[in-house]
Amino acid sequence: MMTDVVESSGLAGDRADTNPTEAAAARTGTGDSAAAERIVEIRERIDEIDRTIIALWQERAALSQEVGATRLASGGTRLVLSREREILERFRQALGADGTQLALLLLRAGRGPL
Repeated sequence: MMTDVVESSGLAGDRADTNPTEAAAARTGTGDSAAAERIVEIRERIDEIDRTIIALWQERAALSQEVGATRLASGGTRLVLSREREILERFRQALGADGTQLALLLLRAGRGPL
């Protein structure tokens, strides 16, 4: 699922003459303090998830590279297309078209460009 990103063109939160409500609105997109607080909490969790995704991405790429190096060292092929199709299908079924794109990026991270 793709989402649109909207950014404020001003840096209101960086100005000394900005009141706290305006600064919160600039950071969260709302002037409602309860909503702004909740948005900050949610974003903290999103940041934790992002850190986990990055770490898993790096681990997956390293493992995939090790599989490829082991296969090549034993006289095997550079890649196994049936395995790549299996991964693409798994991600497509779980996430739709965006899943296919994500799987292609994961595969490239592990084996490099074709």
